[in-house]
Amino acid sequence: MINPIRVFMDKDLDQTPEIEYLISKLKPTPEKVADPRPVYDLINQSDDPVGFAKKVLYITRNKGALIRQCPGTSYYTCCDYTILHCGTYCTMDCSYCILQAYFHPPVLQYFAGFDQYTAALDPVFQGDHIVRIGTGEYTDSLIWEPVSLMPGFLVEKFATQDRAILELKTKTVNIDSLLDLDHNRKTILSWSLNTPEMIASQERGTASLSARLKAAAKAVSKGFRVAFHFDPIFLYPGCEGAYEKVVEAIFAHVSPEDVVWISIGTFRFMPHLKSIIEARFPDSTIPYGEFITGLDNKMRYFKPLRIAMYQRLGALFRQLAPGVAVYFCMEDEEVWMKTFGFFPGKPKALAHMLDRAAADRCGLDSRLV
Repeated sequence: MINPIRVFMDKDLDQTPEIEYLISKLKPTPEKVADPRPVYDLINQSDDPVGFAKKVLYITRNKGALIRQCPGTSYYTCCDYTILHCGTYCTMDCSYCILQAYFHPPVLQYFAGFDQYTAALDPVFQGDHIVRIGTGEYTDSLIWEPVSLMPGFLVEKFATQDRAILELKTKTVNIDSLLDLDHNRKTILSWSLNTPEMIASQERGTASLSARLKAAAKAVSKGFRVAFHFDPIFLYPGCEGAYEKVVEAIFAHVSPEDVVWISIGTFRFMPHLKSIIEARFPDSTIPYGEFITGLDNKMRYFKPLRIAMYQRLGALFRQLAPGVAVYFCMEDEEVWMKTFGFFPGKPKALAHMLDRAAADRCGLDSRLV
């Protein structure tokens, strides 16, 4: 939930219906500034800038590219996702969140301007290939839903075409204002999932597993397609059975035919994130597993441990949902082969697999796959 103690707003923003709606939902009244330096100064003066920044909102326009390609890495297979950059940072507080170490200083920003989004998206909608677009790379897609018209605007915008799919990824249950929109199946509501133990201990301020799955069922009842992301998976005593129970719970709430894709990936982190976790989550044990340095210089669980977990989950997915596209986020050929028996190693092969899933489940133009 967006519940800031200070709100700043770019003084050059026009008083559009979007801005008026934001202001009507927020307290305190926004303070107008010419640039973000007062916001940075306020955050940097805190003893815990990472935590304090979650309570300071800056409303502005995106001064850079609204549409970007997923950064990925050349060493592990990427799904070629496209990012719609509508905001930064998050009000929830997950111990493992990469955004703690990514932004300097961290700033909770909302990028206003429906005209900018229209100008950026219209060429995509007229393109010659399918595009999978998400807003959840640098923020949670739906923390904004209670205070902003943006999620609804995007759902209705994507509903008018058949060449792109919008994925709104969240750990919230903020979907009520979207349910009765004419979405035309062109928006996927997706949830990051974890075991109840990990949600309780590592994901402050997020919705419970049960609440997320109930929200997914509600979305499906309104005709939405859904997706799920097991990333990061944590390895701890009893984790295999715990994650299998989460998979079983998914399909107790929704039918496999309504699920577009599921991604899986184990916990990995930049080395300097460890000290941040230790300082902000002193009771957390997640940085102390059996890690090695991966090819991307991130700390990763020892590969045989990752593969053993993936094989357990892969077998269960094949049993419960053989028609759902299940894929790895950032894993190599050996992991793919030992888990799924194939490797999408050719350029764009994984992207093609997911494009096909989106076309089949969401009614995109199949001629473009």
